[in-house]
Amino acid sequence: MSDEIQENEQQYVEIFGEDGQIIKCEIYDIVDYDNKTYAMLLPTTEDKNDEDSEVIVMEYVEEGEDGYFKNIDDDAEFQRVCEYIESLDDEEGE
Repeated sequence: MSDEIQENEQQYVEIFGEDGQIIKCEIYDIVDYDNKTYAMLLPTTEDKNDEDSEVIVMEYVEEGEDGYFKNIDDDAEFQRVCEYIESLDDEEGE
């Protein structure tokens, strides 16, 4: 999946928020971790240059030729993924 997204190409998806509303998001980045693929999604209502912008982290699951985004229900898994993503940010900053 990560090879499919080109750096200058913006891709958008629509996900359902906790309140059931549809949220349009830009696919900010895709990472592979622990044999799974995770997506960082930035709601289009957020300012990309605002460091406090909320990034949504979801698992990306492929089934055949179709793919979908799935909430990470396991709190420990979510924490590990977020720590991994933060470590990638730290490496890029150095």
